[in-house]
Amino acid sequence: MITLRLDPNLEKEVSITAKNLGLTKSDLIRKSILEYLGRLEGPTAWELGKDCFGRYSSGLKNLSVDRKAILKEKIRAKRK
Repeated sequence: MITLRLDPNLEKEVSITAKNLGLTKSDLIRKSILEYLGRLEGPTAWELGKDCFGRYSSGLKNLSVDRKAILKEKIRAKRK
């Protein structure tokens, strides 16, 4: 069993929402917690995009180390 303290405005909103949905406050809070926990277990950003990462290679292996120098070189080339 858990005791939960809510500020008056949030408690009022929970009460109104529970009443509108035909649920008890406990049922609404229980369902809300379960839905929130279910979202936490979803795929990570890496898992969602792993097929796209590294898909288009520049052929340069030093981008993270020499990024500033590479950027300066590209800017100079555009200005010429």
